[in-house]
Order: sequence, then C-alpha cells, then structure tokens
Amino acid sequence: MKTRRGATLIELLAAISMMAMLMTALLSFVFSMTEIWGQGGEKRLFDQHINAVTRHLESMMRRAALPTAGLASEEAFTFSEVSPSRAGKINGLTFMLPGGDRLMQWDGSPAPIAEVTLGIDSQQGLMLYWRSQLEEEEDEWRETAVTPFVDALRFVYFDVETKRWSTESSPQRNREGLWRVPERLILQFEHGDLKAERTITLPLAIGGQPIL
Repeated sequence: MKTRRGATLIELLAAISMMAMLMTALLSFVFSMTEIWGQGGEKRLFDQHINAVTRHLESMMRRAALPTAGLASEEAFTFSEVSPSRAGKINGLTFMLPGGDRLMQWDGSPAPIAEVTLGIDSQQGLMLYWRSQLEEEEDEWRETAVTPFVDALRFVYFDVETKRWSTESSPQRNREGLWRVPERLILQFEHGDLKAERTITLPLAIGGQPIL
C-alpha cells in the first residue's frame, strides 16, 4: 500500500503565494469600494440636505398662499425691507404664515401669525427674518438660519408682453416702480466642490398684477 507523500516546499510556497495574491486583490477591491462609497456618501448627504430644504420652503410658500391667510394668491408675496440686528437692512421676499412654522420658535411653539422675509447672509447662508404680529412693533426681527450652503438667491420673471423669461440676481420693479413678484426662485447651493441648484415655483398665477 502506497503512502501519500506530503507537500513539497515548492508546492507550499506556491500555495502561499496564490493565497497572498487573492488576499491582495480582495483587500484592493474592499478599499476601492470604501473610497468610492465615502466619496459618494458626502454627495448623497448634500443632496438629501438640499432636497429637504427645498421641500420645506415649498411647503411654506404653499401655506402662505392659502386662502386662510386672507390674501389672494397673487397678493400672498411682496418685497419689504427689514432690519435684523446683525445684517443691517435687507430687501427680501416677504409672506405671512398664520399658523407659523417649526423653524420659527416663539416661547417653545411655532410663532403664530408670523411675518417672514427670506434673505441671504454672507456668513450664515439662507435666512428667515421673522416676527409675530402679536409682538410689539418695535420688537427686533428674529433670525433663523435655514442652511449655510445657499450662497445665492435668484428671481425668475415672466414678461407677459414679450412672452419671455428672465433670471435676475435682485428683485425687479415694473415701469411704475412697483415690485414685481417672481414666478420662481432659484436657490444656489455650494459646499466645497459640490454645487447644485433648486427651483421653487411660487403659487402665483403667471401674469398676476404687480404689488406695492
């Protein structure tokens, strides 16, 4: 009866070398997938954040335009100058939220009958400047930072005479000097190398009358 001989040194070294190559290939794959996942993870979080911000602002705009606000849809928005304590004077899109919003807390609850102005702060990003109409008129405007990643807010207008759209970096007036409410807002987000834009359509009828 023949006995089975053990592996030779050469065979053992060959097996070890093959195992080492397999482990190297496996580790390279794992590390490359981890790198890709890490790089993609930051972008996914960025996209999730800006989508959440956009959806919340859209919700606020829809609520501001509801008939319960006591305003017709084309009168739900205006431009007004506010004077927050830190930012000086800001001319921004202004609207009313009778039921308030969770981003604007007043004594632990959403501020009722809140007058809100949307603005950009060079250091804090997209801001809500607000106060409740139940407060005294001389009370200072309160400030809520929505996101630090918005560095620009643009206004999209439709001209009923020329049938053309235009995108402006600042609010526009008509020939009579009255503020025009834009049909859309464009938010420009930036974080490092990541950039994105989101468009919010205001709940207004195109061609609505300009406002004071």
